[in-house]
Amino acid sequence: MTMKGEYHVMPYKGRRDPRLVTVRRGGTLEDADHHLLAMWAATCAEHVLHLFELERPDDPRPRQAIGQARAWARGEITMTQARTAAFAAHAAAREVSGAAREVARATGHAVAVAHMADHELGAAAYALRAVRAAAEPEARDGAGRLECRWQQDQLPAGIRELVLDDERLRNEKCWSLFTG
Repeated sequence: MTMKGEYHVMPYKGRRDPRLVTVRRGGTLEDADHHLLAMWAATCAEHVLHLFELERPDDPRPRQAIGQARAWARGEITMTQARTAAFAAHAAAREVSGAAREVARATGHAVAVAHMADHELGAAAYALRAVRAAAEPEARDGAGRLECRWQQDQLPAGIRELVLDDERLRNEKCWSLFTG
């Protein structure tokens, strides 16, 4: 699922990090941790959702994407249904700009974790971009650092080291947002 504006980073020399690939697809990621990644990504996106809803209060797609990410993590919907929600959230992103666009992208990545676990970092990175875009220019770095710390504080113990290592490995490709 490649969409305009997305990034795909492969620090493992042309292949995905096996820690973020499910066991049934040849990786080492257990379902329980995959579900935790989706829940954490949804939490990161939901934390900034108000920035989208201020601009587009009548557009439910980003909020629905967060709900679908959580529903997938609870086993209530299929991966295909989650992907449909991701496409809808990314479509919403194309209709707005600034912080609202970054929020919609964050929600799209959050629900896309169902398809590919490594979208977890996209949800966090786009949420950081949203916070930075909403802040005054002189406050952007500080706002980004605070949001990054908040996100890291939300990490469940079972995936904390995995996500922090993923942030370190892919930080440069994520606009260096996880530095600081």
